Amino acid sequence: MRFLVVAVGHRMPSWVATGFAEYAGRMPREARIELIALKPAPGAGGAKRALVAEGERILAALPADCVRVVLDERGTLLNTAELARRIERWRQGGRDVAFIIGGADGLAESVKKSAHLSWSLSPLTLPHGLARVVLAEQLYRALSMLHNHPYHRE
Repeated sequence: MRFLVVAVGHRMPSWVATGFAEYAGRMPREARIELIALKPAPGAGGAKRALVAEGERILAALPADCVRVVLDERGTLLNTAELARRIERWRQGGRDVAFIIGGADGLAESVKKSAHLSWSLSPLTLPHGLARVVLAEQLYRALSMLHNHPYHRE
């Protein structure tokens, strides 16, 4: 199983890359995290056109048969145990899982409609770089729970 993080935005502060790499490096071999960073679409022609263009590039970057999870502050709130149970189901299904983080203007409707799950990391609006780090940490924590590793304490 692979976790793909497809994120719009390619120039992140160094702490984002460091934090993401820290948790990605801790993942077990059977559940690697890969980052696919996409450049934001140029704003010329309007924000709506840019959003549509970003949506097309996001969808083109996704493997054909992956589980698609969009990160959206209005999505379903999951605690770590619920995330772990979903990961276990996804793992049993044998499909890769793509977590999609939109750009400054959010996600195109085409991407949202293609998703199997809309997930909110928090009701707070998080900077996109921080969302990458929080996502990587939560994936590591959920996998730790599934492997009875002491990282997660209840």
